[in-house]
Amino acid sequence: MTLSIGQIVEATVVKVTNFGAFCKLESGETGLVHISEVDRNFVSDINQHLREEDKITVKVISIKDSKIDLSIKQADPDWSPAPPKRRDRDPDFEKRLRAFMRSSDEKLGDLKKQRDKR
Repeated sequence: MTLSIGQIVEATVVKVTNFGAFCKLESGETGLVHISEVDRNFVSDINQHLREEDKITVKVISIKDSKIDLSIKQADPDWSPAPPKRRDRDPDFEKRLRAFMRSSDEKLGDLKKQRDKR
């Protein structure tokens, strides 16, 4: 069986490390599920999600130099990538910034006048 990117396959966890889990695929090859690909939510301890000998469904997300990267969260049919974060501009920001700069300039001017009087 030849693996292809995007393919969803069954795997067995063979070793759990602090950065991910090594899994044996049905084809006999071994791949890695990085800790960031285990769950949609932040995973601080992978041992709370996976144990050796667990049977899991994974998606092949990368094959490079005989290294196979896998994902549990992307194998979920309901998974979709997070939309890019929008940086909406605050329409009042420019007005508040101008007011701050004007106030700051006035205060600096007052300080300079006091300093010069001495």
